[in-house]
Amino acid sequence: MSYKVNFKEVETVGFESSPVVEALAGLRANEARYFWNKYKFEYVTEPASEHKELADWLKKLLKEERDLEFSAQLLEVAIYEDDDVYWPEFYFEDGMVLNVLYEKTAPEGKKPKRAVGIKLSVGMDVPKELEEKGFKFARQRSKLAGEVRGSFFVLKQEWH
Repeated sequence: MSYKVNFKEVETVGFESSPVVEALAGLRANEARYFWNKYKFEYVTEPASEHKELADWLKKLLKEERDLEFSAQLLEVAIYEDDDVYWPEFYFEDGMVLNVLYEKTAPEGKKPKRAVGIKLSVGMDVPKELEEKGFKFARQRSKLAGEVRGSFFVLKQEWH
């Protein structure tokens, strides 16, 4: 069942099984606000179980690009797409959010931006899979999510 995310108040719908339920819900609300402000897009998440093919695509991408496999359960997926950008986001039970920013086009003379973004909810440890690979995280304050720790890596292959 899809859920239209409220970006004015934190709602925990769909994240009840997470040990960092409030923080993860705050991070989702923060993402919803970003997409509304940038694209006027109503941010909707759906259960990951309804997007098995997309979840498999993410697993393959992570494995081939950085030899990453995560043990945490994938709970929800949100997808933004327009003529220029494909941008799915993946919410994990442990409090991690992954997104794949995939520009389809770029200004003349530039390469399209294509990267995996990683965000960690307040209260969760850095996943061992990322710690072992030496990922470093920047910190950013968020009214809805508290403190967001973020990192990213650039994609080397074509994925869309």
